[in-house]
Amino acid sequence: MISIVVCTYNREDFIGRCLDSIAKQRANKDDFELIFVDNNSTDRSPDIYHEFKANNPSLNCNYFLETNQGLSHARNRGILESKGDIITFLDDDAIACEDYVVNLKTQFESSNYGAGGGKILPQWETPRPKWMGRFLLPLVSVINLGDKLKTFSSDKYPIGANMFFKRSTLNSVGNFDPQLGRTYKNLMGGEEKDIFKRTSNSNIKIGYFPEIFVHHIVPKERTSYKFIKKQAIGIGLSQRKHASISGKTHVASAIFKEWLKWIASLGLAFIYCAAFRFSAAKMLIKFRWWVSYGILCPEKAAIFL
Repeated sequence: MISIVVCTYNREDFIGRCLDSIAKQRANKDDFELIFVDNNSTDRSPDIYHEFKANNPSLNCNYFLETNQGLSHARNRGILESKGDIITFLDDDAIACEDYVVNLKTQFESSNYGAGGGKILPQWETPRPKWMGRFLLPLVSVINLGDKLKTFSSDKYPIGANMFFKRSTLNSVGNFDPQLGRTYKNLMGGEEKDIFKRTSNSNIKIGYFPEIFVHHIVPKERTSYKFIKKQAIGIGLSQRKHASISGKTHVASAIFKEWLKWIASLGLAFIYCAAFRFSAAKMLIKFRWWVSYGILCPEKAAIFL
């Protein structure tokens, strides 16, 4: 069986489309279950789930309230309550393709990969900003590495809007670290990178499966300067926190890697400028500055979240 875990917190505007895409799966209904984890929502998200359940009585789906606040807590609750040998995580604003479950069974389940992620295509609610170059697309959970199955390189990993694991992998590397990940409205992350890093360090292969894809809703507010700034600072804070957990040498390593990324960012900004894409170059530099601020000045940076 495949367990689809959907965690949500106050996403009444989007959760219905996510749930509908699960109901439209062309797979046999006995092949999958839906684990819906409500992380203390105060809006209509739980009601939308219960209405969905009533309208789809043949689906195997269950509701769980996770009172420990935070995405990592919610995802870990989903793992605990799931029964499948394959556990896949969909964001509450992701819309799964109709063959999502079928392709998980035929492509991932029988593969020699212990974890993986699929293509994530944007569904823009407003036009994509001119300043958003392709290197910033992961900020809105977009990933497209082409149309061929491949192994993620050591410095790349799937995005949480569409990622999946064999249960044996999670039994081996452990669950998501509750010290990392989003809580309430803060945009800290790092829990996905952490679990995939542990997976890679255990010599478990992580695959990119382009046919196991979703569309990811990108609302207007996620294309604002304010959101990108909070997202970037959150990334920096997450990297600093993860490094601090690992020890002082890891903090020094994180700072060194950030300077290397500055070199790459400056080079890319130059290329944008040469193509007269000045707004994209400007945002790329701002993004790098905000990430660095989160890493180097965590206490001051935290006030922006």
